Amino acid sequence: QVQLVESGGGLVQPGGSLRLSCVASGFYFPSWPMSWIRQAPGKGLEWVSGVGSSGRSTDYAESVKGRFTISRDNTKKTMYLQMDNLKPEDTAVYYCTQGYAEERALQMIGNGVRGQGTQVTVSS
Repeated sequence: QVQLVESGGGLVQPGGSLRLSCVASGFYFPSWPMSWIRQAPGKGLEWVSGVGSSGRSTDYAESVKGRFTISRDNTKKTMYLQMDNLKPEDTAVYYCTQGYAEERALQMIGNGVRGQGTQVTVSS
């Protein structure tokens, strides 16, 4: 079955950087577009970014555009999210899921296609 394992979160000061990873198994990773989704405390799921199956296509939520960079390495079955210039409002649990567009990714995560998540806390 589909397994996704997120890692790389932590506590960072505003303006700092983190790099998240999502290791996939149980499906043919190179064929699947993927996304990052986050959930802040007391709030709903928010789509953050998506990457096409080859890695050439990417898309971002307006709130992270210019600060976050999504990428993938199909040989390692791994997706990444480089997060720079972090802000307190980026504090959330970050999940990876299948799907590129916001609607599709939210549908997939609603179907349980996600890992355990990785906590990102931005605070001074």
